[in-house]
Amino acid sequence: MEMEQEKVNMRKGLSADAASYRCSACRGDEDGVLGAPIRGRAKSRSLSASPALASTKEFRRTRSLHGPCPVTTFGPKACVLQNPQTIMHIQDPASQRLTWNKCPKSVLVIKKIRDASLLQPFKELCMYLMEENNMVVYVEKKVLEDPAIVGDDSFGPVKRKFCTFREDYDDISNQIDFIICLGGDGTLLYASSLFQVLNEVVIDRGPSSYLSNVDVYLDGHLITTVQGDGVIVSTPTGSTAYAAAAGASMIHPNVPAIMITPICPHSLSFRPIVVPAGVELKIMLSPEARNTAWVSFDGRKRQEIRHGDSISITTSCYPLPSICVRDPVSDWFGSLAQCLHWNVRKRQAHFAEDEDEDADAEDGEG
Repeated sequence: MEMEQEKVNMRKGLSADAASYRCSACRGDEDGVLGAPIRGRAKSRSLSASPALASTKEFRRTRSLHGPCPVTTFGPKACVLQNPQTIMHIQDPASQRLTWNKCPKSVLVIKKIRDASLLQPFKELCMYLMEENNMVVYVEKKVLEDPAIVGDDSFGPVKRKFCTFREDYDDISNQIDFIICLGGDGTLLYASSLFQVLNEVVIDRGPSSYLSNVDVYLDGHLITTVQGDGVIVSTPTGSTAYAAAAGASMIHPNVPAIMITPICPHSLSFRPIVVPAGVELKIMLSPEARNTAWVSFDGRKRQEIRHGDSISITTSCYPLPSICVRDPVSDWFGSLAQCLHWNVRKRQAHFAEDEDEDADAEDGEG
């Protein structure tokens, strides 16, 4: 059924757009037009991503995790072009780099609340930014209400120079050049939420004793119904959080994808799946659902979903840039090892030389 539907969609697309798309890779006696015969021998260009379709000298692997867009032949009479109806506009995170036209002047410092170990680093950082670099420092108003900061007279002159804001009241998104977070993953997620950046959406059954029953649509097509405790929709960055605890794979942040992870599904065959980042997901209560559901965004702003409500989820076209200590690969795997103890185990001991000789002697006697 999927292949038949795909053919129908292809015919519809060709009938509407065939006249406006010509293949620059096919050069014969006449221009090649989709849906029309192509005369002469088609020649492939050096943009092919497959070594089988291009010479070894022409093939180059880039630093990007995406292959180049192929404009190449497929057999003697066909060529591969972009489908104008399914072009994904999600940028490749590995191909982008944050740059400033001028030296940054405004910085937002987010500190984990009620963490005494961060008070001294917070003070030293703010004094360094303001006194030595003459930068404008933004902090949350509730951070300055900490008794340890209020009672520090030596920090008073610096404290008066702060620009403060309140969550959900003040919009400072157009005034910040970069953000420094002092804390863990939760602090980073909180900082992201201030700029409407999400890593995870969780739909669950809430306080009800019944199974959640929600329908999941992908680009308008019903793909499955989740019966269980709920479902997690996460970005690659969010895949190492709740989704990983629910049995999902961990995805590198440079992979443009969306992870769909069921929470305790009432089906042994319901495994987590990864879908392209360019799709639109819609989640709503099934008509047969016995109860409502609840949704939370990065663990915050929890609210109830009733019959007729729906949640639409898409990937932002703009990745959130972050500063790496070394590089994206080393930082990510180092974080997995440090925070999650990923694949940490006792090393298997090797055999000593005398043990190897004894084993060989026993094999010879046998």
